[in-house]
Amino acid sequence: MISKTKISKRTKKKTNPELIATIELAKKNNLLDLAKKLSGSTRRQKRVNLSDLDKIKHEKVLIVGKVLGEGDIKKKIKIAALSFSEQAKEKLSKAGCKIFTIKQAIEKNKKLEGVEVIK
Repeated sequence: MISKTKISKRTKKKTNPELIATIELAKKNNLLDLAKKLSGSTRRQKRVNLSDLDKIKHEKVLIVGKVLGEGDIKKKIKIAALSFSEQAKEKLSKAGCKIFTIKQAIEKNKKLEGVEVIK
């Protein structure tokens, strides 16, 4: 486990205001594992293709990283991520999926109940 102080120190190195706000919101809601991943190196964050998302059994998914447009998705899911490629956004909207930022997902569901978190 990581302390809130350590997360705050890591956050000071970040320059993206949206990412900083997301880390602070996760920390405020005691989602320390999520805050730890978000405050870490972006090189270590996941990059997930649509073909991988199509295999997931959950209807609500949160990805700590970027969603890429490789492959297709055939089911409707609610997906939250740090960022999406343009191709991924197109394919997800055509499939009827709902797209959120991680910050929006935390604001709607403070404890992320029923959400599959992919770190």
